[in-house]
Amino acid sequence: MNELTKTYTMHNGLKIPKIGFGTWQIKPGDDAYQSVAKALKVGYRHIDTAQNYGNEAAVGQAIKDAKLKREDVFVTSKLESFIKNYDDTIEAFEGTLNRLGLDYLDLYLIHAPWPWDDMGKNCDAGNVAAFKAMEKLYKEGKVKAIGVSNFSVNDLKNILEHCDTVPHVNQIAYFIGLDNDEVHDFCDKHNILIESYSPLAIGHALDQPVIKDMAKKYQKTPAQICIRYLLELGTVPLPKSTHETRMKENADVDFTISEDDMRILKAFKHDPRQF
Repeated sequence: MNELTKTYTMHNGLKIPKIGFGTWQIKPGDDAYQSVAKALKVGYRHIDTAQNYGNEAAVGQAIKDAKLKREDVFVTSKLESFIKNYDDTIEAFEGTLNRLGLDYLDLYLIHAPWPWDDMGKNCDAGNVAAFKAMEKLYKEGKVKAIGVSNFSVNDLKNILEHCDTVPHVNQIAYFIGLDNDEVHDFCDKHNILIESYSPLAIGHALDQPVIKDMAKKYQKTPAQICIRYLLELGTVPLPKSTHETRMKENADVDFTISEDDMRILKAFKHDPRQF
């Protein structure tokens, strides 16, 4: 289970656990509370939530009740996707802190470059305004790192051209079957760490023959192959589960996939998500 204690170092020197626990689509209230409590019990020390998920309060309570040192739990949340101005970003951040019951965040992200109900809309000016507000929070020490989520290369260039801080993180959908080489290469060039949500392709990856065959070869589960693949690429996978046994399984990935097998997995193309 030592993969949960391993870290990457972001370009500002802050360490971040290599595997995070995702809470997307975990219901607010007891479901979210119990899931995070189990994850912390298993040994996860990186918890990812968002204002949009509606479960920040439950996540924060589970962290508090775990009685761990604050500095030992890396906590991420995200700005609502439709907030694209300076003042509302500051206000939203304070609301997130209050719901989580924390004095600071480890990482705060712009959830998307456009509102979820208007995907593709050009919000370049709004993204710059929101990120400048996050820079203020970062300089004040209220958040230890700032970044973005679902940003394309052009979205990232907009931030780099108009803001002072290179985003520390870009959190994107990333899994076996989804080619994100363009964004990955750009982020690598600028020392932006990639976090990978939906590492199991919202469950669809577990039934793919190429992944199942690879799991048999390595005597691992398909989920473990999916998570290890993303670690081999130098990203932070964010698996989520409400079951303790699966949480343990998702963290038991202390093995290596050969370069030849990585090429096989990388060549596989399949994105089951529906937009």
